[in-house]
Amino acid sequence: MPFPDRIERDLELRHPPEKVWNALTTPAGLGSWFGSRAEIGDLRPGGTVRVWWGEDGPHTLWIQIVEPPRRFAFTWAIEGLPAGDPRRTRVEFELVPTTTGTRLTVVETGFAQLAAHSATAYEGNVAGWSTELAELAEYLDAAA
Repeated sequence: MPFPDRIERDLELRHPPEKVWNALTTPAGLGSWFGSRAEIGDLRPGGTVRVWWGEDGPHTLWIQIVEPPRRFAFTWAIEGLPAGDPRRTRVEFELVPTTTGTRLTVVETGFAQLAAHSATAYEGNVAGWSTELAELAEYLDAAA
């Protein structure tokens, strides 16, 4: 059986898409739930975001899609690969308005290109998204 290439998570948030968008695409928002600090060089396809987890970083995210307040996507380096390895996974956030707030879908793809490293990188990101998305919900609820 082939190794999974995709992580997908859906999250129902009690906040409007614009507020969720700001949590995903501003330094203050992103640095509050996704790591401990963030810098956004240029919020456009081809731009970069740098994030830190405590003293670990910076980690660079390469922006692919910016469609406010609906879609945001980036690629990033894969944990466990040597520095400079060109392989990356792609993370896409889709925001859909609901009657109670926003349905956020997060999809990360690209693990199949890894072969032997897939299990470690994939499982690490599965656990990571569970933690990070819980922190996103807490951040949004606290800022309400």
